[in-house]
Amino acid sequence: MTENREIQLGRQVEAPSSPQGARLDLVPNPAPDRYYAVRFTCPEFTSLCPVTGQPDFATVVIDYVPRVDLVESKSLKLFLHSFRNHRAFHEACTDEIGQRIYSLADPHWLRVCAFFYPRGGIPIDVFWCRGRRLAGIYIPDPGVPPYRAR
Repeated sequence: MTENREIQLGRQVEAPSSPQGARLDLVPNPAPDRYYAVRFTCPEFTSLCPVTGQPDFATVVIDYVPRVDLVESKSLKLFLHSFRNHRAFHEACTDEIGQRIYSLADPHWLRVCAFFYPRGGIPIDVFWCRGRRLAGIYIPDPGVPPYRAR
């Protein structure tokens, strides 16, 4: 259910210093017999360029259809915050977020959309998806327009 026994929700915890040191917690899905989509939006995601060390900024949208467990939002916030001093390319950050959530939560379907602001005049948008999208489940557009000075 969680990477460690005691969840972080309701407790004061230190911010993790790296994604590897961050913990994701799960809570029971109150309706595991029904299909529905969950969306998290992180409009202030930050990581560091692995070459220059300069900050990279993005809006990250995470959509998933849960099975047995839900991703607990405080632990997700701390996990995403742990990228703040992490040096990695946009693609690696997005892949790490997707892989970590998918391997722990085992959702029916998961999509991570990362809309990075321009570096060198080129915005980079990265999309990660796993699982089978279920018929009849409404999954809205990520809601982040193509770059035009977002």
